[in-house]
Amino acid sequence: MYKPNIALLSGIAWDHINVFPTYENYVEQFQIFVDSITRGGSINYNEEDPEVVKVVEASENPIRKLSYKTPNYTIENGETFLETPDGLMPIEVFGKHNLNNLAGAKWICQHIGVDEEDFYEAISTFKGASKRLEKIAEKGSTVVYKDFAHSPSKVKATTQAVKEQYADSTVFACLELHTYSSLNAEFLKEYKGALDAADKAVVFYSPHAVKIKQLDEVSEAQIAAAFQREDLVIYTDPAAFKAYLFNQNLQNTAVLLMSSGNYGGLDLEEFTQHIH
Repeated sequence: MYKPNIALLSGIAWDHINVFPTYENYVEQFQIFVDSITRGGSINYNEEDPEVVKVVEASENPIRKLSYKTPNYTIENGETFLETPDGLMPIEVFGKHNLNNLAGAKWICQHIGVDEEDFYEAISTFKGASKRLEKIAEKGSTVVYKDFAHSPSKVKATTQAVKEQYADSTVFACLELHTYSSLNAEFLKEYKGALDAADKAVVFYSPHAVKIKQLDEVSEAQIAAAFQREDLVIYTDPAAFKAYLFNQNLQNTAVLLMSSGNYGGLDLEEFTQHIH
């Protein structure tokens, strides 16, 4: 078994129904992980996640338990500024979930000998991981991001992040339900409210993908009921979805394309070139 000396637990969200069929079984894995940390080691944990706090505080493993939280930050003209001991510092990443992760990363770096000043210098130019809120186009008043987000917690956090960053723009969120979990009829209810932060929201899924994964058929009515958003637009045909996307007025709009797939073959380069 993996026995870390230093560990970090940022969040617990049941996103893998295909591996862990019940929520209780999923949480149990984190309990096992915390108990596996070497005696005298440490765990940094996100104090803003109630389930994380419960798991860490319940562990009787003799380790140091060090909490962290989202640091203070401000947003001005679509740019995020992080509060540091030396004042406000502009950073490339944005969104509360990213800033929360940044706080955890800072503590881990300090545990292994990286001082705070060096951390801030490095993080100021960090653009984030590929496909995680990755800006793929910006023309005039239109900006386009792609994100690997597909699980309910990630979709919600990513959509909220873009709306916060582009508060004065229309946030147009497109989500493809593509994974085993997201196309599972029983799991769909976990998406309730996930797209609420968007001004316009569309969901695409392929009935063919459902069949390939040997899952029960999922209807548009089930999708609509799961998200509980009356104006949700739903597409199952790639050509129809592409036509809808290309016919949108994207002036003063932040477009968010969330998927672990490709919307049935959507050419993102063609789409970004289409933007005026």
